[in-house]
This record gives sequence, structure tokens and C-alpha cells, in this order.
Amino acid sequence: MKDEGLQNGFLWGGAVAANQIEGAWNSDGKGISIADVVTEGGINKPREITKGVLKNKYYPMHVGSDFYHHYKEDIRMLSEMGFNCFRMSIAWTRIFPKGDDELPNEDGLKYYDDVFDECIKYGIKPIVTLSHFEMPYNLVKKYGGWRDRKTIKFFTKYAKVCLERYKNKVEYWMTFNEINNQTDFRVPLAMLADSGILIDNITDEEKERLMYQSSHNELVASALVVDMGHKINSNFKIGCMINMTPIYPNSSKPEDVFQSLKAMQHRYWYADVHVFGKYPTYMKAYLTNNKLIPNMEDEDEEILRKGKVDYIGLSYYNSNTVKYKSTNPEFKYAGSEVTVDNDNLKMNSWGWPIDPLGLRYSLNWLEDRYHKPLMIVENGIGAHDKVENGKIHDQYRINYLREHINAMIDAITEDGVNVIGYTPWGCIDLVSMGTGQMSKRYGFIYVNYDDEGNGDLRRLPKDSFYWYKKVISSNGKQLD
Repeated sequence: MKDEGLQNGFLWGGAVAANQIEGAWNSDGKGISIADVVTEGGINKPREITKGVLKNKYYPMHVGSDFYHHYKEDIRMLSEMGFNCFRMSIAWTRIFPKGDDELPNEDGLKYYDDVFDECIKYGIKPIVTLSHFEMPYNLVKKYGGWRDRKTIKFFTKYAKVCLERYKNKVEYWMTFNEINNQTDFRVPLAMLADSGILIDNITDEEKERLMYQSSHNELVASALVVDMGHKINSNFKIGCMINMTPIYPNSSKPEDVFQSLKAMQHRYWYADVHVFGKYPTYMKAYLTNNKLIPNMEDEDEEILRKGKVDYIGLSYYNSNTVKYKSTNPEFKYAGSEVTVDNDNLKMNSWGWPIDPLGLRYSLNWLEDRYHKPLMIVENGIGAHDKVENGKIHDQYRINYLREHINAMIDAITEDGVNVIGYTPWGCIDLVSMGTGQMSKRYGFIYVNYDDEGNGDLRRLPKDSFYWYKKVISSNGKQLD
């Protein structure tokens, strides 16, 4: 089976996000987004969320990789690798600078017209995420982010403008990026990025309550956009996007196994709602038992039912492992409190386990549960790249991607999983969302810029650039 390879038309490309790559944070009418008020950080230095943009702070996403001014060069280089798709996002604040504006910003709309046209010129399909960690900061200050149901109206208005404007240029859409990351509601950056909520000086109980309220509002907004998009263009393929991090039990001890099950439920109920159009019974029970049922409107049940997605987009970087603790007799899960190291796996430089088989496991798990087309829209390894005589020898990246592509191909050819595309993360070097570092590099294309904002932003192809070009031209058969 494996020798038969992948089907014709498989989507090969790469992925970026507007807030991490575009820069030009206040150009041509763009407003301030939540990404614009987060400072630099590091592996042991959390990023700081400031109250607005402060003069004495460094905000790496203000420049990013300056894709805003380099997009023609960058897309040309992607075409040289043979990309037939490019996953990117639209910056909400380029279209509606404050989020609750009456009219959209034409300069922002025209910019994405130009970017999509450049992609199409080279036969590259844009795969577009509508909300990728960059909601308008004004909506955070004025309404408290996604906790307020009014945000549904603002988001669907923005989405409608984009879907109608680009209905003949974009076929593949996703609503919210990694919507399930807010499960880790104790982490300030996760809550800001996914929910637009600042969690300073509130209890864990209140954080969890707000997380479920904002999650509900986002799921309703997503369903409305899916239903609306299908009416605008029946050929649209509109998906959700989840962070897929399979959670293994630390042992065969029944308590560890059950802890793993509950962790998976709490991470992936979002996909249940996206795909099946309703809350799963286990989440109804949890929300009821813990007095966490969000405020809902009478029509929400019908909205969720009508707005089911066409495919599942997923990121995969690593697996996690959990161990039951007697101090947690109800098997609750909210992120790292029950996570332990997996001694069977090596770690990368940022402490993430490297687990290629976990990707195959994840794809099988999603296929078994949802029976929807799957698209791997993020996968990769952050690493410190070194320029030597104008070249970057990143064999470590090639090794990581080779092992994961092999696992994906096994899932397709040996297990029958319906995977339709693969777009590794950060195909052009960009600013890490988690750490705010440029030095945590993922790309096939090196961008000459450092963590302090020094460099001329020159683009250089890495060894992985030429390797991935062969992978694409052979449709996954040539991985050496």
C-alpha cells in the first residue's frame, strides 16, 4: 500500500499566521490586536501582556518577518519549493481596526486581494484562518473579549466581509485557530490568545467559568460563519482547527488510563461540537456538576446543528503524558497539573517531546471519532539555526519532518485515514507565539532578524528548502 503513494491533488504547502509574520502593525489603517501588546520572552521568561502599547517595551510582532512588504518575494520562494497551497490568516484588525467599526478598512481588504492574487498566480491555493490569535485589542478593553456575546456579532460581520470579498479566490477556510488551547485556562497567554480575556487578579474558578463562556460564544460564532459561508459559496470548504496533542496514560494503572481519557475529553470536546453540532454528554455532565454551564440563547442549539464543519484542521507538535494524583480524585484536567515527562521520548530544545508515531496515533484517533477529512495545518520543530558561509544546514529539521511525514503516509496508506493536506508550521521564519522569539525558528526560509530586532530581513533558503522541494515533487515518495 505504501508504495502506491498519496492521491493526486494532495495539498502540500506550509503555514504562517498574520500576527507572527506580517509586521506593519500600524500601517495602512490597521488597528491594535492582542498580539501587539505582548512583549518578547524566552524559554524561561514568560511573555508580558501590557496595557496597550508601551514605549519602553519591545513587541517582536510589530515587525515579525515583515511579510507585509516581502510577500511577493516570499510567495515566489514558496512556489520554487512546489507549494500548491499556503495556510495563512487574515488579521482581523486590518479589516476592522477596532473590531466594532461600522465600515471595513479598504486598504486592509486590498492587501489580502493582492496576497491571494500572488498565490493564485503561482498555482498556490490560499488556506485561510479567520481568527488566529489576533482579535482587536479594543474588543478586549471594551467588551472583555469573547466573554461578551456581542463579540459574536462583530466576528460574524468581519467574516462575512471576508467570505464575500474573497469568494472567488479562497476555497479552504478555518474559523478559529487551536480553539482548544484555552483549556489551559490558568495560562494568561492562552486565555488572551484564544478568548481575548485578561485573567489578572481573578480566581481559578472564575477563569474556568469565563473560559467555558467564551468557548461557547466562539463555537456559536464558528457555526454561524460555516452556515453563512456555505450560502455565500457552496464550494467553500470550511473547517475547524484544533491543537492535537494526544494525551497518554503514564502506565497501565487504571487510574492513569482513566485520567488520560478525561484529559482527552476536556481537550477535544470542541471538535465534537464543530463536527456533530452539539455538546457531548460528558461535557454536559461536567458543566452541570461543576456549575459551569455558560449562558446560552434559545437558538444556540439550532445554530450549532446547522453550522457543522466540512473538515478538521489540526496542529501536531508533540504528545503529552498524564499521571493520576490522589489529590485529584475527580480526574479533573486543566493543562499541566497532571502532566509528567515520558521517559520513552526525547525532548527538543524547548522541552517538547518528539513523537512521530504520536502523529499517526492522532490521525487514527480523529478518523475513528469524526469520519471527516483531516488536514495537518501545523507541524514542525523550533530550533536555533546557524548561518555558515551563507548557508543553513538544518539536518535536524529534515530528520524531524521526514519522520512525521512518514507517520502521516503510514496513517493514509496503512490505516486508511483521510488526510488531504500537510502544511508544516512557520515555513518562513517568524516570531514564536509562545516565547516571542525569532530565534525559535521553524522555517525552510531563513529570515535575517534576531530576538532584539537586529537584522536586514534578508531571506535565505535552508537545506530543508531543497529537501522539501523534492518531497513535494515526488508527492511524498522521496524523503531521503
